[in-house]
Amino acid sequence: MENEHVYLQVRDELRMNVNQQPHMATPYGQPQPGYQGYPQPGYGGDHVPSGYPAQYAPYNGPGSAYQQGPPQGTRGPPTSGAPPVSGAQNYSQFGQGENQNGPPPMGAPPQRPPVSQPYTPGAVNLPGPQHPYGQRFGAPPVSMQHMTNQMASMQVGSTAPSPAGPGYAPPSVSQAAVSAPYTTSAPPTFTPPTTATSQPPPTEALAQAPPHSYYGALPPVQQPFQNAVPTFSSAGPTQPQAPPPVSPQSFPQAPPISQPPFSTAQVHPGPTQSYRGPLPSTQSSFPRPPHPTSQPSAFPAGPPPTSIPSQLPGVMQPQPPVSQPSPYHSGPPTTSTGFPPQVGAPPRPSFPGMQGPPMASQGPPMASQGPPMASQGPPMAQANHILPTQPGMPPGPINASLSGPPPQPGMQGYPPQQNGAFGQVRGPQPGYTGPYPGQPNYGAPPAAPASAPAAPKRLDPDSIPSPIQVIEDDKANKGSEPFTTGVRGQAPPLVTTKFQVKDQGNASPRYIRCTAYNMPCNSDMAKQSQVPLAAVIKPLAPLPPDETPPYLVDHGESGPIRCNRCKAYMCPYMQFIEGGRRFQCGFCNCVTEVPPNYFQHLDHTGKRVDCYDRPELSMGSYDFMTTVDYCKNNKFPQPPAFIFLIDVSYNAVKNGTVGIVCQELKTLLDYLPRENPDVESNIRVGFVTYNKVLHFYNVKASLAQPQMMVVSDVADMFVPLLDGFLVSVSESRVVIESLLDQIPEMFADTRETETVFGPVIQAGLEALKAADCAGKLFVFHSSLPIAEAPGKLKNREDKKLVGTDKEKTLFQPQVSFYNTLAKECVAQGCCVDLFLFPNQYVDVATLGVVPTSTGGSIYKYTYFQAPSDQERFLNDLRRDVQKQVGFDAVMRVRTSTGIRATDFFGAFYMSNTTDVELAGLDCDKTVTVEFRHDDKLSEETGALMQCAVLYTSCSGQRRLRIHNMAVNCCSQLADLYRNCETDTIINFFAKYAYRSVLSSPTKNVRDSLVNQCAQILACYRKNCASPSSAGQLILPECMKLLPVYLNCVLKSDVLQPGADVSLDDRAYLRQLVSTMDVAESHVFFYPHLLPLQKLDVESMALPMAVRDSEERLSRGGVYLLENGLNIFLWVGVSAQQELLQNIFGTPAFSQIDPNMTSLPALDNPFSKRLREIIESVRAQRSRYMKLMVVKQEDKLELIFKHFLVEDKSNSGGASYVDFLCHMHKEIRQLLS
Repeated sequence: MENEHVYLQVRDELRMNVNQQPHMATPYGQPQPGYQGYPQPGYGGDHVPSGYPAQYAPYNGPGSAYQQGPPQGTRGPPTSGAPPVSGAQNYSQFGQGENQNGPPPMGAPPQRPPVSQPYTPGAVNLPGPQHPYGQRFGAPPVSMQHMTNQMASMQVGSTAPSPAGPGYAPPSVSQAAVSAPYTTSAPPTFTPPTTATSQPPPTEALAQAPPHSYYGALPPVQQPFQNAVPTFSSAGPTQPQAPPPVSPQSFPQAPPISQPPFSTAQVHPGPTQSYRGPLPSTQSSFPRPPHPTSQPSAFPAGPPPTSIPSQLPGVMQPQPPVSQPSPYHSGPPTTSTGFPPQVGAPPRPSFPGMQGPPMASQGPPMASQGPPMASQGPPMAQANHILPTQPGMPPGPINASLSGPPPQPGMQGYPPQQNGAFGQVRGPQPGYTGPYPGQPNYGAPPAAPASAPAAPKRLDPDSIPSPIQVIEDDKANKGSEPFTTGVRGQAPPLVTTKFQVKDQGNASPRYIRCTAYNMPCNSDMAKQSQVPLAAVIKPLAPLPPDETPPYLVDHGESGPIRCNRCKAYMCPYMQFIEGGRRFQCGFCNCVTEVPPNYFQHLDHTGKRVDCYDRPELSMGSYDFMTTVDYCKNNKFPQPPAFIFLIDVSYNAVKNGTVGIVCQELKTLLDYLPRENPDVESNIRVGFVTYNKVLHFYNVKASLAQPQMMVVSDVADMFVPLLDGFLVSVSESRVVIESLLDQIPEMFADTRETETVFGPVIQAGLEALKAADCAGKLFVFHSSLPIAEAPGKLKNREDKKLVGTDKEKTLFQPQVSFYNTLAKECVAQGCCVDLFLFPNQYVDVATLGVVPTSTGGSIYKYTYFQAPSDQERFLNDLRRDVQKQVGFDAVMRVRTSTGIRATDFFGAFYMSNTTDVELAGLDCDKTVTVEFRHDDKLSEETGALMQCAVLYTSCSGQRRLRIHNMAVNCCSQLADLYRNCETDTIINFFAKYAYRSVLSSPTKNVRDSLVNQCAQILACYRKNCASPSSAGQLILPECMKLLPVYLNCVLKSDVLQPGADVSLDDRAYLRQLVSTMDVAESHVFFYPHLLPLQKLDVESMALPMAVRDSEERLSRGGVYLLENGLNIFLWVGVSAQQELLQNIFGTPAFSQIDPNMTSLPALDNPFSKRLREIIESVRAQRSRYMKLMVVKQEDKLELIFKHFLVEDKSNSGGASYVDFLCHMHKEIRQLLS
C-alpha cells in the first residue's frame, strides 16, 4: 500500500526548493552583486576558471527534466556526449534546442526511484545526483541522458539532456547535496552542500545512461562509502556521515538542482531519503584531492570542474524501487541517493535557499540508510541541512548553522542560470524593478563571508518546469492514438499536440475545453481550491479533414425532441424508461413522454435499439434542423447579405487601401460562403463609400453603369434606395466590376480628411432592416471620426493616465452611442467586421464596441504600407469573407442540477442572464462560460452541460448546433488537481483579467491574478501534498506550468505595457483575446520558437521548439518565432554562411535585408522546406502573420525580445525564475 501511495503521488506533482536562501534579493530588486555582465563562473563559459573553453549552446529546457518527474536539476552545459575536457564545444555541437528539451526517449523503461528516495517528483532539493560509476574521465557512454519521471513517464534515453542539465549527470535520486557539487556552476569557494536528499530522484531511475557527471567526477559505483559517516542533518545526530570528499574543486554548492525545484509528484514520507547531508564521497577509486578551501579559481588537483561534467559520462543506474534498499548501499548509509558520493566532484554550491528540508517524500531514511529519520527530527523542519564539514572545506561557515550552508556572499540561493548561448552562469537579471519589490530572503541564513567572493547564484532555469518539455511529453504520450470522447471526465491532449478525435458521446475538445474535468462536489471545496470552473466553447470550430463534421438531424415538422421542464435537447444523457415510452432528463431528472413517431424499443441493457443510428443518442455534437417555431417572427429567414463600406477620405486613398480593396473584391465575391461548394452562394452584396458623407450605389443588373446616391444628412441616416442596393453577384457582375473600377478614380484627388463612423454602421443596419435579413458589414476605416455626426469622437489619448486609477477609462467607450447602436445591430442580426488602417490614435476602445458586441472581428494595420502590408491585409480579408459563419445566433448553456452558468466572456451581447446573443458567429469565435455551484453534485452522476446554438446558416436555414459534455465530480481535492488543464485555466484568467481592466486599475488586476494563483497552489500544498519543508515549492503535475504562463499574462501589453505600446494596441489586444480559443491564447502568451539550424529537410517533422528566453538563442543559429499575430525570423550574427545562402541567397550576414517580408523562393531543399513551414504555421492561425526578419543586434531586436517571455521585460515584468520565487513567497505567506 505504501508503495502504491508513493506511486500515485509521484506522478501528481513537482517539487522544488526555491528559497530559504537569501534569495536574489527580490526578483525585482537591484541586480545582485557580481551579476553584471555575467561575470560569474559559469557552466563552461569563459568565466569559469579552466572551464570549458567553449560556449555551450543554449539549453533548451530541461531535457527531460521536466518530464513529469521531479524536476531535474540545474542544467549545466548540455551534455550530449561529454566533450573531452579540453575540447571546446561549438555551437553546432549542441544546437540550440538540441536535445535539450525533447521528450524523453522512450527507450528506457521508467524505473522506480531508488529506495532511498521516495520519489518526490520533482521536488527540487537542490543537491545533485551522483553517478554511480567510478570512471572519472571515460568517454561518456551515452550521448545524453533523459530522465523522465517514472510515473510520469520519465525515462532515460540517450537523446535528452540529462535532467540535471547538460553536462551533469541526471540527478540521482536524491543526492546529498554534497554529492553533487555543482561543479560547473559554482564559484570555487566551497560551501557545504546542502542536503540533497530531500530531493527525490527522478523517478526514472535513470536507466543506465552513462553517467554524465553531474557536476564533477562520478562516484565510483562500486565502493561502499568507506568513510561515510552517517550524514548529519541538523535535525539530529542520526546520520553523521562523513563529509563527502568533495571534488577537488571547491565550489559553493549550488543548490542541487538536480532535482528540479519542483516536485512533480508527491511522495509520502516514507522510507525515503532520510539523509540530508551530502553523501560522503569516499570512493577511493579516485584519489581525492583536498578541496581547495577558498581559492576561487584554482581547481587544485583536479580538472576544473567545469570540464568534468562534460567529460564524464553520467550514467545512473536504475534505482531500485522505492521500497527496497538500494543495491548500492553497501555500507554505512549511503547518501540518500544510494550512490556513493562522487569523489572528485566538487561540491555543488549549496543552494541554500532552495534546499528545503528533505522532501516529504524523502521521508525516513531507507532501511539501508541508517537510523530512521525520526531520529533526525522532522524532515521538514529544516530548510537546509548541512553536511559535516568536508575535509578541505573551510570549517567555520559551514557549521555556522546547521540549517544550511552559509550562502555565499552574493550567492542568492539560486543556481546560476546558464546563459544560453554561451553557457556562462547568469545572474539575476539586473535591475529588476518589477512589481514585486523586496523579496525577503526566505529565511535563509545570513551569508557567511566566504573566502572568495562568489557571484550570486540563482535558480537555474533548466531546473524549473519547461513548457517545451511538457508539450513534447504530451505529444509522445497522447499524439499517436485517437482521442475517444466516450470516457467521462477524461482530459484531452494539449492544444499543442496533433491528435484525431473520435466522438463517442461527448463533444470534441475542438468544440469544448474545460478548466477541470473533475469538478468539486460542493461549493465549499470549489472556494477552497480557487480553481476556476469554466468551459471554453467554440461552437462552429473547423475540423481537420480526417474527422467527420456534425451530422444534421431532421425530425420533420415536429422538430427536435426536448425535455418538458428544462428544455434540454435529446442527447446521450437521456435515460429511456418504461420500455422506451418515456425518457428521464439527465439535466433536471424530469420524465417526458416520447412522441409516437420517435418511439423505439429498448435492448436488454436499457438502450434503444436504434441508439447508434441516431447521432443525438450516441454523439457529443450534432445539428438539428429546426421548424418555423424557432425563427424570428415565426417565419423562415431570408438569405443573409454582405455590405462593404469603404472609407474614401484622403488618408485611405493616399495609403492605397481604397484601390487594394476594390481590386480584391472583384475576385473575392466569387468565394462568398456557401454550404455546397458546387452551388453558387445565395448571399447578396451591397456597396457604400464614405468620408464626411455617405455614397450608396445602385448596382442593379439591368443598369449599364452603377448609380451613386449621396446622403449628406448623417444625423438622420436612411437608405436612399431599396431596389438595386443588395444584389446577387452573378446577376450584377458587370455592373459591380464597373463600380469597383470607378471608385478609386472618383476619389483619387479627394482633399476630404474628416470621416464619420456611427452613421456608416447605421446605414448598413438600415439596409438590412429594409431587406428584412441578417448579414455582415465589412467596414474599412482609417481615422478618428471627428466630423460632426452621431458617434463623433475626440482624441483622448493620455499616456499620463497609464498606471493610475483613471487608466480604466481609456478602455471604456468615450460615448454611449455605440453601445445603443450595438444593441440594435444584434436585434437585426447585423454583425460588423472592422478593418482599421490608422496612422494615429483612432480610439479602438470605442470603435470596437459594435464589432465586439455583435460577434464581429477587428483587424488593425497600423501605418499601413501597401508593399509590406498588402499581403497580410488581403489574406485576412479573404479568410474573413470566405469563412463559415452563422447569423442571428442565440446560445444557451444548460447544466445538470448542482451547477449553473453564471458568467460569460467573448464578443456578444446579453439582454438577459442566460442567452448569449451573437449577430454573427464564425468558426473562429469562442464563448467562455464560468460555472458555479448552486447545490451539491454527486460523484456517481458527474456534471453535465449542453451548449445549444440556434443560428441561420449561410444558405438561410435555421439550425441548432448541440454540444454535450459530461465531466466527473470529486469529493477529494487531490482528484480535482489531477484533472485540470492549465492552458484552459490561463485562457480563462486572461479573459477575466482583460475584462476587469474596464473597472479596476491594472495593478489591482495583476495582484488579484497572482493572489488567486497562489491560493490554488497553496491549497494543493496544504491539502494534497505530503508534508515537506516550507523551502520547497510543490506544484501539482498538471499545473506545473501555471506560474510561467500566468507570468506571461501579467507581463502582457494589456496589463503591463511598455512605454512604446499605444492605447489603441492595448484596446485591440484586449478585444482580440476575449474571443480566442485555447490554442490561440496558448501561442499568444507563450510564443512558439523553432531553431531552424536544426531543421532536417528530409523529414516532415519540425525541429523541437526551444524555450522563450534570450539565453536559448545561439549566435550561430536562425530561429523562427510565431505568436499567432506575427512571425519573426531571427538571424544570429555568427550564423553559418551555408545556412544564410540557403535561406536568403546571400552568405553574408551584412547583406541580409531586414525589410523583407517574404523569403526568396530559392531552388534548394532548405528554402523550400522553410517556406512550407511558414505557410503551414500561417494556415493554423486565424490571422495572417506578416514575416519580419530580425538581425541580431539590429534595432528591430527589441521588438523580437519582447516575445521572449521567460526573460524580464522592459516594462517591468518579471522573468520566469523571479516570478516563480515570488509565487513561492506568496504561497508561503498564505500557508503561514
